[in-house]
Amino acid sequence: MRFFPILFLFCFVFGFSQQYSREEKKVLLQAKKLDSLMMKNDARIVSLFCSDVSFGHSNGWIQNLDDFKKDFSSKKVSYKKIKQLKISELKQFKSTISIRRTIRVEGLYKNQDFEMKLALLEIWIKKKSNWKLWSRQSVEIKP
Repeated sequence: MRFFPILFLFCFVFGFSQQYSREEKKVLLQAKKLDSLMMKNDARIVSLFCSDVSFGHSNGWIQNLDDFKKDFSSKKVSYKKIKQLKISELKQFKSTISIRRTIRVEGLYKNQDFEMKLALLEIWIKKKSNWKLWSRQSVEIKP
């Protein structure tokens, strides 16, 4: 059983090896980490953000870092599952990378179940040697 996570990681990294640059791979791993920490409601998620991060949600909410911290710690929204479905675009310009990706999320909002498919645009900026999320906009994809 210990072999499977190593095999999965190898396949994940190797799968990106021919398509993406080293820096793009780092950002893709950061995006996976973001999804994982969000699903676990882990406060360490804040370490992935720039201090002036901006979130635009599919319901029209716009949040800055302080708003995000307050809502995240309240557990008003909790995620059961976040699954990346595809990456439709990844572009780099100097120390900025934009990713367009599609995810499926399942969770609870004020104790009501929800499930939706979202299109995301994320802008990541390299600060020193780390990639930080600077902006994220989501739009719901209706069936």
